[in-house]
Amino acid sequence: MPVPLRLPPSLRARLPLPMLRPITVVASRFFTAFWAALAVCLTVIPAAQAQLRVEMSGVGASQVPIAVVGFRNEQSVPQPLSQIVRADLERSGLFRGVDAPGVLDETTQPAMADWRRRAADALVGGSVTRLADGRYDVRFKLWDVVKGTELGAQSTVVVAADLRLAAHRIADFIHEKLTGQKGVFSTRIAYVTRMGKRYTLNIADADGEGGQIALNSAEPIISPAWSPDGRELAYVSFETQKAVVYVQEVASGKRRAVANFRGSNSAPAWSPDGQTLAVTLSRDGGSQIYLMGRNGDNVRRLTQSIGIDTEPVYSPDGRSIYFVSDRSGGPQIYRIPAAGGAAERITFSGSYNISPAISPDGRSLAYVSREGNAFRLYVQDLAGGAPVSVSDTSDDESPSFAPNSRLIIYASRSQGRDVLLTTSLDGKIRSRLVSSSADVREPVWGPYGR
Repeated sequence: MPVPLRLPPSLRARLPLPMLRPITVVASRFFTAFWAALAVCLTVIPAAQAQLRVEMSGVGASQVPIAVVGFRNEQSVPQPLSQIVRADLERSGLFRGVDAPGVLDETTQPAMADWRRRAADALVGGSVTRLADGRYDVRFKLWDVVKGTELGAQSTVVVAADLRLAAHRIADFIHEKLTGQKGVFSTRIAYVTRMGKRYTLNIADADGEGGQIALNSAEPIISPAWSPDGRELAYVSFETQKAVVYVQEVASGKRRAVANFRGSNSAPAWSPDGQTLAVTLSRDGGSQIYLMGRNGDNVRRLTQSIGIDTEPVYSPDGRSIYFVSDRSGGPQIYRIPAAGGAAERITFSGSYNISPAISPDGRSLAYVSREGNAFRLYVQDLAGGAPVSVSDTSDDESPSFAPNSRLIIYASRSQGRDVLLTTSLDGKIRSRLVSSSADVREPVWGPYGR
């Protein structure tokens, strides 16, 4: 007798119902739970109950020892900027913090011999000055301790609310100078939490701090997707007792329904220029991929399959769309020209592959593959090579690349809770973002710029 397949909750919600019926017997119970009382709040408010904490579980093979010394006058702000910078760098797995007592500003010439004795390869110092208008002047300098030279310095003036952002940008600068790769500490993530019968769509810094609630509902929220400019989020809400695709402005909370057709409306994905949305609709019968304008106009069908086509995602150049289809039997990932044409199968390893994500540099495909009753995250080089498993969990879902293409955020279950995890493309650098009071799922990494 075959073992019933247990899909993770948000995968059950995201996939079209026809694809679920031959797979799981719990789908009807899941969709029955949607018919609760409507209660939606669109105001962006602090999400204290959804704050995440970071737990590192892996580091890079070669870490840069760096001393981040206390900034002059940083005791005048709620959280010392040097602490945020050091935490960012250590969280990347590429840096090891060196004990750095005292204070060092950007105008002081450090005693390099002392820092060499502390085994530091790099050194950071800075200052925070409150201006007469209430803003803050933030300055820092980065030194190469081994060579005894300056590597760069910057200054910025910010309002109090942007002090954490200033610290994240300092960490980005240091990361790029020392690794050659752009940092992502100043970017944002969006994710969904569930606490009891309440669902919230949240926006937070990449480290999980500064969480804000963008949507509060008694009904499930799934498939958030950032617009390329980071100003809007598309998502699916079940607040009207059916799946409807909305686009919401991040700053104002204003939103519009862009797909509310007969049947299912799901899995929104933005084109790189932000002018087109790819969505999954079942308005003409089976679930297929459609394209529409960013306001829901000019709807046209892209795929013409007798199977189920879902979970579209654009390639970075906008020329292709990757999606999931069961046209060959089990779900596999395909690619089709965005202008229309023949679809090409991409995944061949494994009988059940879903949830594609393409790295911003266009080189890598992340997806979830079923192994028995487990779902695991895989990464495949699109230029060739075998897919590689990069997780040690078994309920993985919703992979999303960081804008530097070096990290992936995804959801899974760990110790009985739904949590978010990040991993490097080789699976060696990992961290968890967990909430003490809610299940966390449906992550998506935002673009550069804010």
